[in-house]
Amino acid sequence: MKFAYRFSGLLGTVYRRGNLSFTRDGSGLVSPVGNRISLFDLKNNKCETFPLATRHNIVCVGLSPDGTLAILVDEEGAALLVSLIGKSVIHHFHFHKPVHSVSFSPDGKKFVITKDNVALMYHAPGKKREFNAFVLDKTYYGPYDETTCIDWTDDSKCFAVGSKDMSTWVFGAERWANLIYYSLGGHKDTIVACFFEENSLDLYTVSQDGALCVWQCDTELDGLKPMPPKEAREKNRIKEDEEFLEEPKGEEIRGKANPNEQEIREKVKYSRVAKYFFNKEGDFNNLTSAAYHKKTHLLVTGFASGIFHLHELPDFNLIHSLSISDQRIASISINCTGDWIAFGCSGLGQLLVWEWQSESYVLKQQGHFNSMVSLAYSPDGQYIVTGGEDGKVKVWNTSSSFCFVTFTDHTSGITAVTFTSSGYVILSASLDGTVRAFDLHRYRNFRTFTSPRPSQFSCLAVDSSGEIVSAGSQDSFEIFIWSMQSGRLLDVLSGHEGPISSLSFNPVKCVLASASWDKTVKLWDMLDSWRTKETLMLNSDVLVVAFRPDGKELAVASLNGQITFWDHENAVQIGSIEGRHDLQMGRKELDKITAKQAAKGKSFTTLCYSADGQSILAGGLSKFVCIYNVKEQILMKKFEISCNFSLDAMEEYLDRRKMTEFGSMALIDEGAGDEDGVAIPLPGVKRGDMSSRHFKPEIRVTCLRFSPTGRSWAATTTEGLLIYSLDSGLIFDPFELDIDVTPSNIRKTLHQKEYTMAIIMALKLNEKKLIQEVIEAVPSNEVEVVCSSLPDLYVEKVLEFLASAFEISCHLEFYLIWAHKLLMLHGQKLKTRSQKLLPVIQFLQKSIQRHFEDVSKLCEWNIYNIKYALAISKQRGMKRLAETSVDEEDLESDSDYLM
Repeated sequence: MKFAYRFSGLLGTVYRRGNLSFTRDGSGLVSPVGNRISLFDLKNNKCETFPLATRHNIVCVGLSPDGTLAILVDEEGAALLVSLIGKSVIHHFHFHKPVHSVSFSPDGKKFVITKDNVALMYHAPGKKREFNAFVLDKTYYGPYDETTCIDWTDDSKCFAVGSKDMSTWVFGAERWANLIYYSLGGHKDTIVACFFEENSLDLYTVSQDGALCVWQCDTELDGLKPMPPKEAREKNRIKEDEEFLEEPKGEEIRGKANPNEQEIREKVKYSRVAKYFFNKEGDFNNLTSAAYHKKTHLLVTGFASGIFHLHELPDFNLIHSLSISDQRIASISINCTGDWIAFGCSGLGQLLVWEWQSESYVLKQQGHFNSMVSLAYSPDGQYIVTGGEDGKVKVWNTSSSFCFVTFTDHTSGITAVTFTSSGYVILSASLDGTVRAFDLHRYRNFRTFTSPRPSQFSCLAVDSSGEIVSAGSQDSFEIFIWSMQSGRLLDVLSGHEGPISSLSFNPVKCVLASASWDKTVKLWDMLDSWRTKETLMLNSDVLVVAFRPDGKELAVASLNGQITFWDHENAVQIGSIEGRHDLQMGRKELDKITAKQAAKGKSFTTLCYSADGQSILAGGLSKFVCIYNVKEQILMKKFEISCNFSLDAMEEYLDRRKMTEFGSMALIDEGAGDEDGVAIPLPGVKRGDMSSRHFKPEIRVTCLRFSPTGRSWAATTTEGLLIYSLDSGLIFDPFELDIDVTPSNIRKTLHQKEYTMAIIMALKLNEKKLIQEVIEAVPSNEVEVVCSSLPDLYVEKVLEFLASAFEISCHLEFYLIWAHKLLMLHGQKLKTRSQKLLPVIQFLQKSIQRHFEDVSKLCEWNIYNIKYALAISKQRGMKRLAETSVDEEDLESDSDYLM
């Protein structure tokens, strides 16, 4: 068993908070998801989460104009400089205070960040290697309150900064003789956004109370005058002196809100030419975000009620006014062409990309509103179904990372979800007292299973045939059995004296294992009228049970932190793991006891065997997922699923800086009074949600599942649905390597047309690109000969390579010939090792099935188009024939007339 599993994707969360940013070509969208970023490829309909993370939730993202670099800044002001090409961290930096916005200049040479009441301009990291990537150039003072937004002129000569003190400041990126700073007022609320007009110093400012001011400048961009030579020399001398300092402080520019007449003489002047209001009907609705596309003069504004407006500037003509939800729109972004508009709603975790001209959605994704509770892989590993506390059941595509269907039939939280063996039916159990079956062909709820008396179902299991459905109740301590075909209740199993915590069907035999808080695990025989076959007694409340894939072993996790392994045929315990210390609990901010003491009462709440049954995954109320070797009963590896300190129970020890003589600072609700909260000091306040309070969700793992292909495993956590998979491209993993096996020798053997030997040598070296080169060099008419001469040991390796190659290669028919010949020639021998080879075969099936679905859709579409074209041509032919016959009749009548 290999343990080279690496983080490969985050599903279930599409947007958390922060600003959305389109990539340079306008077809990609960067979205902050907690302390990570996801890149949505809108043209190819794929999503990728970068394998890097900050220590707190990301609040602002700045992309460089060439699309190669990004600056990610978290809640505490810690920044990462990230390569978007290599998907790796280049540099770490800390601004020491929360940052509100970050923006690169259009020429890519500088970038500005706003924190507190200042704006800091840094030299942008170039393409050459630099020791210090963040070098401070200038510090701009002027606003009296926190700065909120930034916008640059097209030539990077000036930038504007908005502030909470209701003013907007225009600063020169260089010290221009006629523009060093300029202060603009005119608003009665916080500035949400400011935008320069294209190739101009003219400015638009938008405030939170829904007011838009249009500012006209008396000077063009070309009219900015450089500084006199004497002052420029003095400035360069100061810069040279700063180079000898340990940390350059940069130049300071201090603006004044009311400069005297001498200071403004022969300087740039602004005048307000218009002021418009969005809330014309009088309904008080906070403007929360805005974006402006300079080429098309399109202004998009989002409001706290979920409404957004599209206006054409400078005339303020309304184009559209639509509502996307009832939650505030936290971020808006427009792509470079001005066709697509991205909206992010942090309240619902919603991400939308809208094409405003055709009034259609390009992307519409939403995660679970509350935390995810359960997950299940489809039999081919292509889909994942998740259930959340919001009562929704969502199905995700593992290759694209998109949710393609959401079922909202349940009226309460989901407790368990599972696929049937066919892969086309999903079952979900809920606290609303129903178990529902959903059809993945027609996307509908076709069966609803209920109990005679209302019961809250806490767990769910379906047998290997998909015909028997069972659910455990947490209030009546009973297990209900239904028939999938008829939907009738077949039996009610009684015997437990506590809530049913977990159910699991044996994959091979007709045996159901049920776990309960009454410290027992009962085995029910389906063929013997559901009689209790065995009762396994444990020392503590049982939380979860799981059968090994071959059905010969049962794993049980109990409240005392132990995992015990049982031979259920003989009711004998064959091993145990003491896992309490491996959980390594964190201390919550309001805990009165240490993390070490708190861990004594914690245990694993979810278990899952690997596809080959050699290992077991275990997780619970902790940031760690443990993987144990079942045979040796030892811990093989611990995966830290999150390093996000915005979540609770992450730290092992209390932060003394947050402790005062009156208690923890965490007791104070700091978020109250923000734009999305409630202004508590004001009596009779009408804005915001009076019940909204800021809280830190606790890190936990609610469900773990291994993919049937054995290539990956998934975990539902507070962060979302995390997927860890084997990344063979980054690992040198030779197989029976000899000293003579080198790339040059392999190519030499291939040149001599010794294909079988070349394939064996390439597989020994185990470099994917080299294996691909060798296999693709084999002529298609010799594939059968090569396959027949391959030793049995290498057949499995070739099948594994084919399964991975199907996902990326365009040589579909060629690889299908390989797969067909291998399975036909070695099928009988492979069947004897089916248990070991099952993950590889399922991985191959998943890859072929995906291509089959894509090609069949294309063929159906082509058949439809051909039929349509034939019908049109037939109709036109008949019409032409009718016209011809009419003409002939006319000729005949004319000839008769002449006669």
